[in-house]
Amino acid sequence: MGATGTGKSALAMRVARATSTSIVCCDSMQLYRGLNIGTAKPADAERAEVPHFMVDCCDLPDMYSAARWAKEARVVIEHENEQGRIPLIVGGTGLYLRALVEGFADIPAEKPEVRQRFEALQKEAGTAALYQLLQHKDPDMALRLKAGDTQRIMRALCVCESTGKTLSAWQQRDSEAVPIDCPVFVLDVEREILRQRLADRFHAMMKAGWLDEVRWLDEQKLPDSHPVLRAVGYRQLLDYLHGKILLEQAVSDGITATRRYAKRQVTWFHNQTPDAVHGDSKTLEKLMYG
Repeated sequence: MGATGTGKSALAMRVARATSTSIVCCDSMQLYRGLNIGTAKPADAERAEVPHFMVDCCDLPDMYSAARWAKEARVVIEHENEQGRIPLIVGGTGLYLRALVEGFADIPAEKPEVRQRFEALQKEAGTAALYQLLQHKDPDMALRLKAGDTQRIMRALCVCESTGKTLSAWQQRDSEAVPIDCPVFVLDVEREILRQRLADRFHAMMKAGWLDEVRWLDEQKLPDSHPVLRAVGYRQLLDYLHGKILLEQAVSDGITATRRYAKRQVTWFHNQTPDAVHGDSKTLEKLMYG
């Protein structure tokens, strides 16, 4: 695990080759088909050489949750174990890792018509109206969310309306999934090196055609609550396409947002994975072979 741009994928490929194993991608954006450049998705050649799972799992406008990812990842891991392989779980989405190793409450799926109704309400009355409704339906969850967090407010309302039980009540239930005991390695990179690496990568992605990918995403006409619209880089480039800012500003804002995201990831893994082994690429590679 580790922050974006630290080189997790390259390290995982070296270890996977040496141990003849597979990779389970723990990334909340690489799940979606069509989002390749901006998500730093594994290249076709890499996926041909080493089996990669939990990549290109769904088409937009479908969406994933941490619980859904963890449930499907467990199936993959069990299958790989049966084949005599110990797969590498690789990525930077800490909440997905937690859902896998600790288990999440099994919340029933939302009803599509319910989400459509709340999406229509959001477009008509705005997120503030949704938040006021959530305060009435699930006050405990409303206290935990920011008033402008459209994605999570929408999720809480959809769960409540679809299941007849509040999201806060569902989250208090113990998960039926058995916790997974596995070592966690966090790849660390010096802050200034990572900052420059993220800027260089952003520019390289732009040269590779990222803006065309964002145009395609814009054509999908996704609801504002969809998580991919909040992904760093995509959000800023969408602002450019919508005429809100100039391209130069979008790139600058995107680099800044990516750096802030990386900083949050670093903080998360330090605070939420206290038993993890931290180190640079060479150090972790030696430990992982063991």
